[in-house]
Amino acid sequence: MTARIAELAAGYDQSGAFPAESLRIAHEAGLLTATIGKQYGGQGARVEESARILHRIGQGDPSVALIAAMTLNTHARQAVQPHWPEELYARLVKESFERPVLVNHARVEPELGSPARGGLPSTLARRTPDGWSLSGTKRFVTGAEGLDWFLVWATTDEPEPRVGTFLVPGGSPGIEITGRWDQLGLRASGSHDVTFRDVEIPYEHVIGISPYGAAAEQDNRAGAPLHLPLAALYLGVARAAQSFFHTFAHERVPANLGHPVARTERFRRTAGEIEVLLTAAEELVFGGAARVDAADTSYTPEQALGARVLADRHGVRAVELAVRLLGNPGLARGNPLERHFRDIQCAPVHAPQEDISLLAIGTKALNP
Repeated sequence: MTARIAELAAGYDQSGAFPAESLRIAHEAGLLTATIGKQYGGQGARVEESARILHRIGQGDPSVALIAAMTLNTHARQAVQPHWPEELYARLVKESFERPVLVNHARVEPELGSPARGGLPSTLARRTPDGWSLSGTKRFVTGAEGLDWFLVWATTDEPEPRVGTFLVPGGSPGIEITGRWDQLGLRASGSHDVTFRDVEIPYEHVIGISPYGAAAEQDNRAGAPLHLPLAALYLGVARAAQSFFHTFAHERVPANLGHPVARTERFRRTAGEIEVLLTAAEELVFGGAARVDAADTSYTPEQALGARVLADRHGVRAVELAVRLLGNPGLARGNPLERHFRDIQCAPVHAPQEDISLLAIGTKALNP
């Protein structure tokens, strides 16, 4: 599967098109439904297995892995703490087993920025005789073109406003992509800006609704089930870069050397440093994920955040080392290493970003 997705990755990266075929391949392998709970007829994959799935898909195409991650996380949360309307989730599961069904949150806003830094949404959910009418713009909605469900974070227009997540079918009238994703890396992730204009949904299509003052910011410490798999995804990118680095080292035979550069001390030393960086990061990520699955109470949210910070740093550094040693060939568009270099730059961008994570870790360290 990884090889098939990798074959398509360069084309999707160039065109920026929605990677429908790659997602179909992942679905046929059972990966988009892996975290559906056993109580719903699924496999019930937990955090470590999710991390390993995204690590492998990330080696093939991290854009596909990121789109998959959002759907996998939605099912994983539902398996642990059911919160969707029962009939609606049953329908989602049924359709998910039949075809690739994609779900993602729409939370970031142009004025607000990332909810990880606090604040409340300006997207408005207005009460109607039959339910809700949503209006507002969201940014960086990964997989926007192919989403079956948008989970829209919005504020109600009630006399005493509440904040909640509104479940919006992807084909609803009034949904428009208003800003195209055109970034350095993960170009096929389709993380477009989406505007909702008076989008009508039923009254019961809302989850996690609470009083306005009680939802002031996202809990960055509580996200280990997503932080660790995301870190694994980008370590997959770094492993793909490492694979190309090894291939290059064995195939490159300079005329003045007479043997592959893989036999030189310089390449062997760098190969060793890359391996140490990635192995250490994977131990942190997969080991931490296993401890979360085991309900190890000694494993803290701060440790999960720290694993994510170090994994991102190690992944970025490993790819930089490979590019630096290869020189011009490493940055040539004809080589996949150039794409891996661009994609790995997205690792530290995901919320919570490093400064927020370090703040949480440091606050706990100073106030144990």
